[in-house]
Amino acid sequence: MSGFAVRVGQGFDVHRFSDDPNRRLILGGVAFDGARGLDGHSDADAIAHAVADALLGAAGLGDIGQHYPDTDPTWKGADSIALLADVVGKVRAQGWEIGNVDCSVVCEEPKLAPHRDAMQAKLSTTVGAPVTVKGRRAEGLGALGRREGIACWAVAVIVKGAL
Repeated sequence: MSGFAVRVGQGFDVHRFSDDPNRRLILGGVAFDGARGLDGHSDADAIAHAVADALLGAAGLGDIGQHYPDTDPTWKGADSIALLADVVGKVRAQGWEIGNVDCSVVCEEPKLAPHRDAMQAKLSTTVGAPVTVKGRRAEGLGALGRREGIACWAVAVIVKGAL
């Protein structure tokens, strides 16, 4: 197994719900019609952000804030799937291949199950590897349980070399 490497990265993102009734909710690159949108500099896609952070961390490339700071007007309203595609390019440019990414999304609303397949398909196509999305509830505990926002944790596996 010489010359073969496996690395794991963890990503996290959280956004509060926006007070703007016109703000769209985007999760995993999929629009949730009729749901409250999330507040953020970009489109506030917490799943895409957590996936990007997990991939950057696994490759030792820092975090999403270093590459796409919310203080830079360039990223205002940015499509997080496009940012994720850019991250994938950065990871691959370092010689890494993506094995898979697993996400746990914590929210009381909206229901993720009706959009799970679409989110997984969009994310997997963008990443070029399987991405799974699981929904969890906070059972009424804390800010997430009070329906104040959405959080996502992601774990990515990347590999380099041959067995």
